[in-house]
Amino acid sequence: MSLVTWKDLVVDAADAAASAEFWAERLGLRLEALDGDDAVLRGDDAGQTIWFNAVPEPKTVKNRVHLDVWDGSLDPFADLERLSEPGEFSWTTFRDPEGNEFCVFDREGAAPTFKALEVDAVDHLAISTWWADVLGGRLTHHDGHAYSSIEDVPGCPGEGFDFAQVPEPKTVKNRVHWDVRLNLGATVRNLQDRGARVLRSPLADEPWTVMADPEGNEFCVFDPA
Repeated sequence: MSLVTWKDLVVDAADAAASAEFWAERLGLRLEALDGDDAVLRGDDAGQTIWFNAVPEPKTVKNRVHLDVWDGSLDPFADLERLSEPGEFSWTTFRDPEGNEFCVFDREGAAPTFKALEVDAVDHLAISTWWADVLGGRLTHHDGHAYSSIEDVPGCPGEGFDFAQVPEPKTVKNRVHWDVRLNLGATVRNLQDRGARVLRSPLADEPWTVMADPEGNEFCVFDPA
């Protein structure tokens, strides 16, 4: 039985307001400014929420977690740095204004929307199995293509997760992570028993637990609603 449910997505950014404005249009979400330099995007479903947190540290390495998006055209991305050529793959890779990599899947007639969350993995078989176990969803190992997918994740927008095999290990804090909410009866201790680590216990003004999965990917755990 799964322990947690998808809650939302979080993006660290040097200029959170500008980053949120950029992504609002490209994901078809509503932009809300917050106190300070932070911002949030919201859709019709709570699971579409994306928080943009201002951080002092710049991006220094390739994102191990990035967004895949659908769009009916590549025109909205024409002014961005392109990392792959149209037609080279079934997607085109760009950098956003913060330097974060993301992939656009060009589908005729598609509205701008979130497609999936792409996660680099040292062992895609093990880490995808771990997340399917604690989060739920339909797990598929794509033999011969070095990636695994988790689809139909409760509460998660789009198609879910793709975990892609890469040779390099994680070295710095991810600039994109996801939040989850404990299911009724589940505890942080249960997640630890399955191999997660506590990085920070809840604080008075930040009442959630920061954890890392077995490959070191950060995620935040909230109490049941």
